[in-house]
Formats: sequence, structure tokens, C-alpha cells
Amino acid sequence: MPDLALRDLGGAVVWCNDDLFAEAQNLIKTGPAEYRPATFGHKGQIYDGWETRRRRSDGVDQAIVRLGAPGVVYGVVVDTAWFKGNYPPFISVEAAAVEGVPSVQQLLDDTEWTTIVEKSPVDGDTRNPFKVDATSRFTHVRLTMHPDGGVARFRVHGRGVPDPRFFRYGHFDLAALENGGLITACSNMFYSSPNNLLMPGRARHMGEGWETSRRRDDGNDWVQVRLAGQGRVNLVELDTSYFLGNAPGSATVRGRDGETGDWFEVLPRTDLQPDTRHRFVIDLDRPMTEARMDVFPDGGMARLRLYGVLTDDAETALIEQWERGEA
Repeated sequence: MPDLALRDLGGAVVWCNDDLFAEAQNLIKTGPAEYRPATFGHKGQIYDGWETRRRRSDGVDQAIVRLGAPGVVYGVVVDTAWFKGNYPPFISVEAAAVEGVPSVQQLLDDTEWTTIVEKSPVDGDTRNPFKVDATSRFTHVRLTMHPDGGVARFRVHGRGVPDPRFFRYGHFDLAALENGGLITACSNMFYSSPNNLLMPGRARHMGEGWETSRRRDDGNDWVQVRLAGQGRVNLVELDTSYFLGNAPGSATVRGRDGETGDWFEVLPRTDLQPDTRHRFVIDLDRPMTEARMDVFPDGGMARLRLYGVLTDDAETALIEQWERGEA
């Protein structure tokens, strides 16, 4: 599951009560936490994470994260990497669904929070995973350290669930994570996650794409995507930016309507160029709920875009589901 809180996806730490030693924005960085020993600043050892001062009174330390892609949360990871004598002994996590763009004061004073991880012990210098049993759509999460300490990264894994009312205003990317697209299967993710294919914006370097290991057999690599809903794809974008000596030689895109439907051709096998943004207009009046991109034989891709519109039935169903409060 993708990390819905990532800064690269649009997430932000909008408030914390204390980050004297290390700023809370580090919680949602993409890469793993780094550490260089004996690197001291005016406030002490420099940590790539969130670290609060030592508490001398009762209370807890908290940070509120606005999810880059609101959605259903299936699990969180509280990563205390490099925090060995200064990690919190316990944490808890709450979540909230807030309409619009609330101010910090609204989040603090007027928001109803739901506990998704009860107060639980954590270990230092460890990835501490917690399963979340919730079906509601959330826009914000609140991490609490009991009573204080340091956390390197805070991961919020789930499925993006956007407001479907935005879908009625023209073509959009049916595969994007922020629109509800989801990677459901992948042949190989040796170098980087296929979730990168569905991230917003252009990749800034090769590490922000999907790259497979080198194949030594007669097969090929592929990735499968569940779309935001049943829709018709009118434009396919295959972006090999920054993949110079490791771009695929060619690629195909297929679609199917329903998990048991037959696969049909969307884009025939097409030669690709390295470090290039390829765009293809598709003349196909056939609905699909899933897409599969095959690359031949292997290699890397920066972004996969499938622009189109929802079918009338899919749009109506999503809006009715939204109005019932279901995700």
C-alpha cells in the first residue's frame, strides 16, 4: 500500500506542540532516515527525524499530519531509526475526516478524532508496524508520543479516496494515487516501488520512478493498476524520464472491465525512447476498471498516466457512496 502521508504526495506536518531538537517535517520524508555520528549543532546531535525536548511535567507530545491523498488507512509504521536512548516508550495514533482546508486552530479545537492505534509500546531504532482496522476515509492523522522522545519516520499506508464530485469537471488521470488508483500486482520491484508510477508531478530523478532488476530469461516485467473507477481512457502517457541506459525497449498497455474480465488492447506494443515523455491518443470507446502495463524486457519507468473520464454509472455510484459516508 502507498504511503498517503508522503511529502512528495502532498502531505504536510501542519502542527506539532514541540520540535526543539529536530523538526517534525522530517517525519514524512520519502527516503529512510540517515545518521552521521558526532554531528552536533547548537541544540545537540542532529537527527533526521522529529525529536522533542525532555518533558519535566505531565503531558504528551503530538504532531498532526495532513495526508497528501485522503483515504482509508490500513496500517501505520512508527519508525524510530537511530533513536536508541531517546525514543518514546509508547505511541498512539488518531485520525480525522475534515472537509475543505481547515486551519490549525480548527484542527485543534473543533475536530473529532478517532483512535486508530491505541496507546502501544514501541522499540528504539526499529520499524514498529501497526495494523489499522478502519473503513472510514480520513484526511488528517495525529501521532502522539507518550511522553516525549524521537521518531524518524511516520508512514500511513492505505488507499486514496478522493472527493468524487471533482471528477465531473473533465478528463483526469484515472490511475493517479491521489484519484484512487492503486497498484494491485507487479512482477518485480527490486530497485524501487511501482507506487512511484502513480505519484503526482514529474519525476525529479531516476530514483522517483519504478525500476526492475535485469532479466536473464525470456520473460518481461509488468505492473497492474486498479483505476479510480470504471472509465474510458483517451490518452496514455509513458514517461521514461531519467532512465537513460535502463529504459524498456518497448511497452504495451491493456485493460479489462472487472477483475474477471478478459484483457483487451489499449496501446499495442510500441517502441520507447530513453529519457522521454511519450504520449498516445487512444481511440477506444470501451470501459475499463483495471490496466496492465507490460515493459519489454525490463527496465525503468518514471510515470504512467491514463487520462480519461468515469462512466456515468461509475460516477453516480461513487457519489452515492460518498454521500452515505462510505469509502
